[in-house]
Amino acid sequence: MSAEKYYKIFEEKKCCVLIPTYNNAPFLSDVIEDGLKYTSNIIVINDGSTDNTLELLNKFSEIKIESCKKNKGKGFAIRRGFKLASQLGYDYAITMDSDGQHFASDLPQFLTKLKEHKNAIIIGARNMDGQDQKYGSIFANKFSNFWFRIETAVKHPDTQSGYRLYPLKKINKRRYFSNKYEFEIEVIVRNSWRGLDILAVPINVFYPEEDKRISHFRPFTDFFRISILNTILVIVAFFYGLPARLVHNIKKKSFRTIIKENILQSKDSNLKISKAVGFGFFMGIIPIWGWQTLVALGLSHYFKLNKAIVILAANISIPPMLPFILFGSFYTGALVLGNDMDLLHFTTDISFKTVTTDLLQYIVGSVVFAIVTGIVTFGITLLLLKIFRKKKNSKFNTSMS
Repeated sequence: MSAEKYYKIFEEKKCCVLIPTYNNAPFLSDVIEDGLKYTSNIIVINDGSTDNTLELLNKFSEIKIESCKKNKGKGFAIRRGFKLASQLGYDYAITMDSDGQHFASDLPQFLTKLKEHKNAIIIGARNMDGQDQKYGSIFANKFSNFWFRIETAVKHPDTQSGYRLYPLKKINKRRYFSNKYEFEIEVIVRNSWRGLDILAVPINVFYPEEDKRISHFRPFTDFFRISILNTILVIVAFFYGLPARLVHNIKKKSFRTIIKENILQSKDSNLKISKAVGFGFFMGIIPIWGWQTLVALGLSHYFKLNKAIVILAANISIPPMLPFILFGSFYTGALVLGNDMDLLHFTTDISFKTVTTDLLQYIVGSVVFAIVTGIVTFGITLLLLKIFRKKKNSKFNTSMS
């Protein structure tokens, strides 16, 4: 494809190339000239360089340049570039390192992937074969990939690559606290929790000879900062990130798709699916507000139930249903404890005794109501599955004969 066509695609997609740089003057000109073969939508963030970077940049009148007075870190430069790109009307930004390791010839890989995945972070997975790569760098990448999988349950081949496409409207919705190299971990983990896909495309990479490489990565300091960030993210992932990611992924699918993929086409038995539905309804009613999703995920994992079905069924506790759940729980509690179902005393007789009595009635009632609802929905689901899945299998067998 000609350079003119690529220029047109970058304009149509409202996509730019974002290059953060700090004291990389020996390589920067070639990086920019290489990028200009595909687009003039190039933004360079000069992160307080002290060499002749600024003088070099002034030779390129067709690109957008923004300079920081002091060096604040790669993460800060990228975040500043995101904001500037949005202000200039771009919807996507492809970040490239300024040390000459990335090839502009791989830009079409990102544009092709973007056609099918408009709200994903796309990372260029480097081809390390035949590269003079230090053992420490290989270990660091594997280390990063391992923790990313722990924090998001997503397997990715190269979470340290700086060659990435970001959907700016999604990315700029959140505030970030990392300014250094660890930002590139924070941004993919936290956006994965919010339901964004973190995808990969194959890219080539060039490593100059040892004496010609320019790296500002401080092995001890930056690795320590990344380790601290991973520790925080793992803790947050357990209590919030992983449950939130599952919920967002479920919400991205239509109700019909969820039923089709997780029930009608599921490899699980009718009994196991029914258990997941009944357990989900139970968890949606049980009085542990704020912890229902986390506990439901943990227990469904322990009992080896379909997590998507459990979370879907647990959504019975959505706002329109809450009045019915609360009334049902309170009324059930009155029946179990032998209390009068008198709601008028809420406005005429409020005391410590009545409050504790009502609270006990609600808790007992909600537990019983949750158990009964879980059993009933389990039975109904099992009956329906025996009818509809049997019909589906019969059609399948007929088509095969």
